[in-house]
Amino acid sequence: MNQMMEKCSSDNDDPEKKQKEKEDVTADPEFFSCMLQPCSANSDPNYIGTRRLLLSRKARSGVLQRKDWRCNGKGYVGYRNFITRLENRMKLQSPSHLSSPGTSGQWAPSSGPASITHDIDSWSFSRDPSESQTVSRTNSIRSNLSETDYSRRKTEPAYSFVGMHCIFDECKSMVTVIKFGNMSSDLLAFGATDGTLTVCTVSEPPSVMKKLIGHSKDVTDFDFTMNNHYIASSSLDKTVRVWDIPKGLCIRVIYGVAPQLCIRFHPVNNNFLSVGNANREISVFNFSTGRLTDKIVVDSKVTGMDYDNTGQFIFCGDAHGYLYTVSVNSHQGTLSRSHRARNSSKSKSEITTIQYRTFSLMTRGPVLLSFSRDGTLSFFSVSLELQGYLTLLCSLKLAQRIHSIRASFCPLLSLEKGEFIVAGSEDASVYFYDLTRPKHACVNKLQGHGCPVIGVAWNHGENFLASSDYSGTVIVWKRAKTDDKK
Repeated sequence: MNQMMEKCSSDNDDPEKKQKEKEDVTADPEFFSCMLQPCSANSDPNYIGTRRLLLSRKARSGVLQRKDWRCNGKGYVGYRNFITRLENRMKLQSPSHLSSPGTSGQWAPSSGPASITHDIDSWSFSRDPSESQTVSRTNSIRSNLSETDYSRRKTEPAYSFVGMHCIFDECKSMVTVIKFGNMSSDLLAFGATDGTLTVCTVSEPPSVMKKLIGHSKDVTDFDFTMNNHYIASSSLDKTVRVWDIPKGLCIRVIYGVAPQLCIRFHPVNNNFLSVGNANREISVFNFSTGRLTDKIVVDSKVTGMDYDNTGQFIFCGDAHGYLYTVSVNSHQGTLSRSHRARNSSKSKSEITTIQYRTFSLMTRGPVLLSFSRDGTLSFFSVSLELQGYLTLLCSLKLAQRIHSIRASFCPLLSLEKGEFIVAGSEDASVYFYDLTRPKHACVNKLQGHGCPVIGVAWNHGENFLASSDYSGTVIVWKRAKTDDKK
């Protein structure tokens, strides 16, 4: 302690250091108020002052460390943990990175060839007068991007891939849905039309861990619990099954009266399991007992759903292209319908994908993606303060799909340059689209499948993209490592 006090005394003799300390104190109100806080009458004032100084500097160094997470290349997981704080997300300013051309399985600059852009039919924005404020804000963001900016962005790398990491071809029927485990970079599962669920690991060496057999018809959807110990799956055989992954056993079967089409665990209370079926019902079951907790009825069969991150709302899509916001009681599992919206398509087309995302640079808030069978990608802003009210911001019309093809956000890329979406297609390619680029929405594609690509999924670290196709082949694409700091 004496040495520390002597060092402080010697520092005070230096006029430059003394001036710098004064500026630091002036610039840091929290530190200034800390030093001015009165000491206890029975305490050593020198000790109390030194302790406050150390505590203040410790807190400040923590802030600097969090800033370093997005500057020194310590990895995207740390980067994502950093940006989950709203105040940090608002300050993000990521530099642009240049890319190099690629071949099959790599990222190539988009120069607009017909082979890339043929999948796009049209682009449109919402014109609902009630949505004018949000749309005008979005359009003002886009108006700041000149044509020069668009041409420069066409050479930016987005996701660059070095090729295929591994291929799973054990399944001999169409893989309808594919997902990585919660907060997992290597646990992968996919369900098929033969009723099987296959659980794999993509870490070296890639291998199949378990094959879960029990459904008699197509697996339509499944979801992992938060600890990735269980999977709940829905099927056209009118059942919901709960699987113990390590044991490879079905531990519970919930029988229904109609095909079960989509399923999600509550993100906060994993004891609640939400299911949408072909009987127009959204149901909540108790995971522990298998008993029905509550249900509501919508206008058509429920074909897709997703929770917001807090578990307050379920966002559902139906077979006629409508989207529903349903409020959920996280303690009791009760449901109440809040709002109904319509995607931009005028035709009554089945919605195949509903995906919620907590933050978008375009809206500075939560957003929702919907993808319908007629090829319509719709992008909504979500107002959690207004009971999950959805405002259509923009839409992209792709070629019509014969199969129930799914799409997904590209979260890492969308934090830097635009609003990127990845989707399968009938021409056996995986396409990437930028919804903020009306004239050049399709930025590139991955080629490697031999038949229509049905499902796509990112792992937690977003270094792997998995895609599945009609023949049952699953390809895991490996994202390239770059020297750029992210």
